Amino acid sequence: MAAPRLTLAVVVLMLAVVALTEGMRGAGPKRCCSRFNEREVKRDRVVSYTKTSQRCSNPAFLLKTVTRRSLCVRPSAVWVKDLIIYLDAKSVPGKTSNL
Repeated sequence: MAAPRLTLAVVVLMLAVVALTEGMRGAGPKRCCSRFNEREVKRDRVVSYTKTSQRCSNPAFLLKTVTRRSLCVRPSAVWVKDLIIYLDAKSVPGKTSNL
């Protein structure tokens, strides 16, 4: 009689642990990049950018173009750094970058 109760208690405990650990993980990143655009994109073609989640295996920026396309680019590329500085300065009127 005690064995079925013990088995049931162990199963319920295991389900609770699985549910708790899955809930703590949360949702995964919305978008990660596995392929990158290596060609430089003109400043006037880019509307905005977002940084990918730290949980992605490859750090990247997602550039949103005027045609609503999203392009993955490497943050280490010099042209990307310059573009990010330009977009940041453009988004704050009257502010100039000191970099």
